[in-house]
Amino acid sequence: MRTLISTAFISLDGVVEAPGGEPGYRNSGWTFKDVEFVPEAFEIKGREQEEAGAMLMGRVSYEAFSPVWPDMEEFARYKAMPKYVVSTTLIEGDLVSGWGPTTILRSLDEVADLKDTEGGPIIVHGSASLNHGLSDAGLIDRYHLLVHPLLLGAGKRLFSATDKDTQKLRLVEHDTYSNGVQKQVFDVVR
Repeated sequence: MRTLISTAFISLDGVVEAPGGEPGYRNSGWTFKDVEFVPEAFEIKGREQEEAGAMLMGRVSYEAFSPVWPDMEEFARYKAMPKYVVSTTLIEGDLVSGWGPTTILRSLDEVADLKDTEGGPIIVHGSASLNHGLSDAGLIDRYHLLVHPLLLGAGKRLFSATDKDTQKLRLVEHDTYSNGVQKQVFDVVR
């Protein structure tokens, strides 16, 4: 079974919306405009590209990343990597060309089936709503979090607000950087 990893830039109060400058959010771009850039804090991002076997995202994140990421040198390994988009509304004609193989999945059951295939870890970037569903369905195996020392208040949050049993996590890697960003890697305990 493949490991499903949710990776996120996240504020201390749990907001993940528009960290890179996506339009429509009041605090858009908070990862770089509000916190000093320290290269070593992003080492995990390079490692994710090296280790991942596929990328999974929701429609909104796909629509934000697909016009930009294919031509970005820092995301070169993701270009050829198989990508999966979970959406009930996206159609094949909406997919961009030149960003490697992309498959539309229509349900979380199809994500569970994908996890049962051979291959390296599946990495989930962005995709707050998808993360809620994946978490509630027990499909996330690991979290890679870069926690920024900010309180953003309003905004999409990474974690589901569904009333459910406690989900235990085991801290397996952590670090703190000079800019106050904390790396926290958690395995989901089953």
